[in-house]
Amino acid sequence: MIELLVATTNKGKIAELAGMLRDLPCQIIGLDSLPNSPPIPEETGATFAENALLKAEHYFNHAGLLTLADDSGLEVDALGGAPGIWSARYAGAGASDAERVARLLEELRDVPDAARTARFRCSIALVGVITGAVERHVFEGSCEGVITRAPRGRQGFGYDPVFLDGETGRTFAELSPAEKSARSHRGRALGVTRSFLERRLKRDDEG
Repeated sequence: MIELLVATTNKGKIAELAGMLRDLPCQIIGLDSLPNSPPIPEETGATFAENALLKAEHYFNHAGLLTLADDSGLEVDALGGAPGIWSARYAGAGASDAERVARLLEELRDVPDAARTARFRCSIALVGVITGAVERHVFEGSCEGVITRAPRGRQGFGYDPVFLDGETGRTFAELSPAEKSARSHRGRALGVTRSFLERRLKRDDEG
């Protein structure tokens, strides 16, 4: 059994990640379990992958634990891919989810339904020692949808209430946690991460 640090203070992300990894042979802990945890570093990367690695490296160097960090966001075609890596800061520092959604809908107010295509992207970085040496891995996932004209649903967080999944006809905020995990960008990236950890941890146990 190894400790796996999930490097986020976002309670929604922690719940999703912990739920999908709960039966792996590792103990999942969050940043609130660390004594004197340093603040989240400034996200200076140009891509989701760079920012995820930056965060994972930062907390691995602090705690010495196998660390998982993600960076994810929404890309809207009519906005040239914005908000992208700025998704969490789209309405300014300290803005709420509702304020970010409101800004997005205002910018898309005159965009016709057919042109409101978008996607969520997620990069998950894993940094730490699994078998004797520090390893660095990045796993990615994405999902396609369209932006609704008004929020719908009470589940999820972030832009979930305005991201319509074409196959189900529901926003991510209208899906159950299990349904969202099966379809979301984070769920897909985490699925690849989970498969990697299952193989490696099983191999290490057998060795």
